Amino acid sequence: MTFNSISKLFASALFSAFAVSVSAQVEYPGEPFNWHEKDYQRTALEVHETGTLDLDQLQAEDAVTDQYKSAPYRFGYEWEVSLSPSNSGSWQTLQNGDKLWRLGVHCPDATSISFIMSQFKLHGGAELFIWNEDRSAFKGAYTSESNKPHGAFGIGLLHDDFVVIELYVPAGMEAVQKLEIGTIVHGYRSILAHAQALEEAYNRGPFGNSGACNINVNCPEGDDWQIESRSVALIVNGGFAVCSGALVNNTAQDGTPYFLTANHCLGGNVGNWVFYFNHESAGCNGSNGPTNQSVSGSVLRANNGGSDMALLELDETPPADYDVQYCGWDNSDSQTVMNTVGIHHPSGDVKKICFDEDAPYHQNQGGAAVWYIDEWEDGVTEGGSSGSPLYDQNHRIIGQLYGGFAACNGSVNNGGADWYGRFGVSWDGPSSSSRLRDWLDPLNTGAVVLDGWPEGFEAADFDAGASGLTGFESTICGDVIIPTVTVSNQGVEVLTSVTIEIYVNGNLITTVPWTGSLEQFATETVTLPAITLNDGVNVVEVRVINPNGQQDENDSNDSVTAEVIAISGPALNYSLELILDDYGSETTWEIRNESNQVVYEGGPYQDGADQTIIDVPLCLAAGCYTFTIFDSWGDGICCDYGDGAYTLYSDLGFGFASGGVFGEEDSQDFCTDALNIGESSAQSLRIYPNPANDQVTIEVKGINQEIQLINAVGQVVYSEQLSGSQQLIVPTGDLPAGWYSVRVVSDNNVESSRLIITH
Repeated sequence: MTFNSISKLFASALFSAFAVSVSAQVEYPGEPFNWHEKDYQRTALEVHETGTLDLDQLQAEDAVTDQYKSAPYRFGYEWEVSLSPSNSGSWQTLQNGDKLWRLGVHCPDATSISFIMSQFKLHGGAELFIWNEDRSAFKGAYTSESNKPHGAFGIGLLHDDFVVIELYVPAGMEAVQKLEIGTIVHGYRSILAHAQALEEAYNRGPFGNSGACNINVNCPEGDDWQIESRSVALIVNGGFAVCSGALVNNTAQDGTPYFLTANHCLGGNVGNWVFYFNHESAGCNGSNGPTNQSVSGSVLRANNGGSDMALLELDETPPADYDVQYCGWDNSDSQTVMNTVGIHHPSGDVKKICFDEDAPYHQNQGGAAVWYIDEWEDGVTEGGSSGSPLYDQNHRIIGQLYGGFAACNGSVNNGGADWYGRFGVSWDGPSSSSRLRDWLDPLNTGAVVLDGWPEGFEAADFDAGASGLTGFESTICGDVIIPTVTVSNQGVEVLTSVTIEIYVNGNLITTVPWTGSLEQFATETVTLPAITLNDGVNVVEVRVINPNGQQDENDSNDSVTAEVIAISGPALNYSLELILDDYGSETTWEIRNESNQVVYEGGPYQDGADQTIIDVPLCLAAGCYTFTIFDSWGDGICCDYGDGAYTLYSDLGFGFASGGVFGEEDSQDFCTDALNIGESSAQSLRIYPNPANDQVTIEVKGINQEIQLINAVGQVVYSEQLSGSQQLIVPTGDLPAGWYSVRVVSDNNVESSRLIITH
């Protein structure tokens, strides 16, 4: 493995984002000593006080990491300590001879306090509680039933800056208890107020504030996904809200609490993770939900960086009153998926749902085999969603979130892509510690699909679906397209007929009858009649209705849409030439018009494709545009890991913009000229011989001109200032072979042409 691949994998493995919680893992009956008496005085306790945080520094760091799904969402600072009844706090002997140990913990200006117990082993009726200063909330009881094989224990947070740890021990038993606080998590996000005040002021819950384009799982859009939603949980690890994930079923269907998340989420000790179930708003518009249904601790059973998979087994089975679901799965890895749904906790917020109406496809991203989602039609994911399940149209898991660019842009989706590690790739591997099949098929049945447990998804009798609206580019020269659509049968009954409706900009254009014979989950691609579009932006929608002449029982998958820009008037034939570096999966690009609409876009591409040339024809109407190229790693496309570059060419074949050396993105603004359409104006630049060997002659016309020779990555390797028309001989023998751009810059014009140098 190269240093570059190691460094990229390291950053890809920096987890994913989230926040906090109010009540924690499985607790047992009981309450702190004299809980209903309010005569407690802080001065009666020994208090451990942490330092004051440098909020400016923390927030500056968070401003960087919060931009990436593969970076942890930090909500608290971790103070490493070693506090135990043997070196801290104070003991009190009660009237019956039992003992009570208490220690106060103060984190100045904290929004919350939580703990990781580096030693936790209670015996003989001992009980641990943690309560806040005004004695309005407590956590516990934690007892010997809370003991973990690894001897540590993660405790969820209380929203206060002062808490009391209280250990009750029966007489004579204090010496056998093992209790040590190893980490105090000092919550600092939203530092100006406590969670309740924040919720009232900003309409958000204690775990985070996701973007406004997210959809609560209990909105009407999520009605068909309530069973699967009960499997999804938020993961919190110390001062980080790590990821999302989901309980998964196994062929024994015995409720073993296997939990699927992402490999890149593995950080710290999974034995100290806390898993919060059912943290969701009861309604569509709410921003807060229960935080009292959680499980502490887990064991890593399998992980695989090649598909970004991690399978955990929770230390405790979620109690019956959590009403959890164990999701079904499909390990076939077949590219017959019609549409997908994600359920997740973006930025640590209450549970959300998102929908992609189109078929995902296989791709390689950062060295992992993934399902690629071009764009979510409804909802989105954010940092903190990593590890969350991707469901196919059959409500079965086919992957877990690895990363992506999708996010909210105000109240709308930004149109970015996401990618999920593929469940089918995770199924097999060299050993049980790197694959799923040993754990999820313990009966060795060879099952390819498995429905959920204890409730399985029940398919409707009559359910036709539409997906894969293709056959045209996002921008076309002309006004006619001949689209194709994929018709699928999601129902139990054999599909023999449907009516296909075609809409343009909300208006029904035509209907097409289809007949055939499709078994459940079978598909057929149908070529539709030619459609005439309006000049400009068009929304094309295809719907399938009346399966077998019956009412469709599931209308959530009946339609598929696409946006097409038609140029029916004069157009210019521009082009983009893109040379990839070693990490094509990091490269995307787009061209936006004056209305900020994306008229062309491309990428990501395959990794390991250095010097692969991508040529894209561009049909552009008269107007002004912005070309932007993005690199998700932030190191451009040249020159450390391949000599990548881009060049834009005009309708006359001149390169007018190029580059390759940049950070996260590079942009070029340009305008086309309607007067030049179909014309070939007299050239003021002449180059010969081309290709050139040891020298090239450049002839120019005009005054006050600068000649620039630019290599494939946008670097100027030769320049000379001229005062008038001139013939210039440029030596090229010492320049590396390859293609170059010759640019003439005058007072009011820039003209470019391509030059090839061979040796």
